[in-house]
Amino acid sequence: MVDIKPFKAIRYSEKAGNMDNLIAQPYDKITPEMQKEYYEKSEYNYSKLTLPIEENRYAIAKQRLDEWIKEGIFERDSTSAIYVYYQEYELFGQKYIRKGFIGALRLHPFEENIVLPHERTHKGPKIDRLNMLKTTVHNLETGFILYSDPEKKTISIFDEISKSEPLIKTIDSLGVLNKLWKLTDKQKIQVIQSVFENQQLVIADGHHRYETACTYRDMRRDEMEQWDENDSYNFRMTYLVPIEDEGLVILATHRCLAKEKVTEEKMIELKEFFEIDEISKSEIPDFLKKNIDKHVFVLYQDRRVLSFVMKNIADVNRYVTDASDEYKKLDVVILRDMIFHGIMGLGDLHIDDDIFYERWWDEAIENADQGKYQSVFMLNPTKSEEVLSVSKNHERMPQKSTDFYPKMVSGLTMFSVQKGEKLD
Repeated sequence: MVDIKPFKAIRYSEKAGNMDNLIAQPYDKITPEMQKEYYEKSEYNYSKLTLPIEENRYAIAKQRLDEWIKEGIFERDSTSAIYVYYQEYELFGQKYIRKGFIGALRLHPFEENIVLPHERTHKGPKIDRLNMLKTTVHNLETGFILYSDPEKKTISIFDEISKSEPLIKTIDSLGVLNKLWKLTDKQKIQVIQSVFENQQLVIADGHHRYETACTYRDMRRDEMEQWDENDSYNFRMTYLVPIEDEGLVILATHRCLAKEKVTEEKMIELKEFFEIDEISKSEIPDFLKKNIDKHVFVLYQDRRVLSFVMKNIADVNRYVTDASDEYKKLDVVILRDMIFHGIMGLGDLHIDDDIFYERWWDEAIENADQGKYQSVFMLNPTKSEEVLSVSKNHERMPQKSTDFYPKMVSGLTMFSVQKGEKLD
């Protein structure tokens, strides 16, 4: 059973200064240029905790955190709460509001079949985040998890709460307006908790941090003769969003090959399975959008744009076996397993060497024109329902299958897992 509890968040005080200068993008999205900008914004910018520029970054993060708490830069809320979190943003000329909440989620290793992953993780980032967690003894950033709320019970509560003045209102470095409200009403919290009684949750973002939290939980339990189910290290500070939310957006991640082109011979083979036509650059977004419910791709190569429309989805069975129908129908799977591996005969593609990933199609084309890529394959984004269905089949999607936009900013809330901390 999914267990979500309110908690006493540690948050920036007024003493810290303007929130716009304090918040940061998640640690794994911060480039060296962004890091430098964040450092210049404020001596208390949150990136100085999540991604210190100094070599002894774990020790310096703990030192700063302890000092800032002692100085009153951070204060702990006196009452337990869940935190309603809205992100207002504009994308492709349309305005969106993503609605969710931050709570303390009880940890369940994947084999318990309650919290499910949708992608594979890598050893390096898990070691890094475990070191940071062990040293600071705080959840510095949230995870991001999807749940189902077909009756929109939680969204109704969020919308009711959002009519009041937010606790925090801040614009991040990408122009996203972030709003946070504190919900302490026990009855409303119980309604939200009831939605999760028979749920399976799927990690949208933060797989490494979730697995790290589970590892840390087990380490803490092993160190103790007795432990309590409500010890805070049994939980993870988590941002949860219903898949029914209209502001939940996944962007496409386009595939760019640095060394390979589609030869004329391979193009003939591709025509067996796809209707292929030449279009202009300006037609790319409309073509993809109009064919959102089909399996389509756009190839940019040698300054030509070719549209691909799959003739028969059953053809994927020639190239993908031992997988569910939901998995075989993913565009990212068709592109990787059928086109790249099957038809083009490409082996393993190494990131930042053989293959690069781009969020925006026009930037991918510009880089191709400058000689960085030999060919660019553009596609539609993975749907949130596809993420849920594939995850519940216990299958992992190909690398870079999802790009949930925008990212949750860091610096709004923090969660202590120090010795003696318990949740109500």
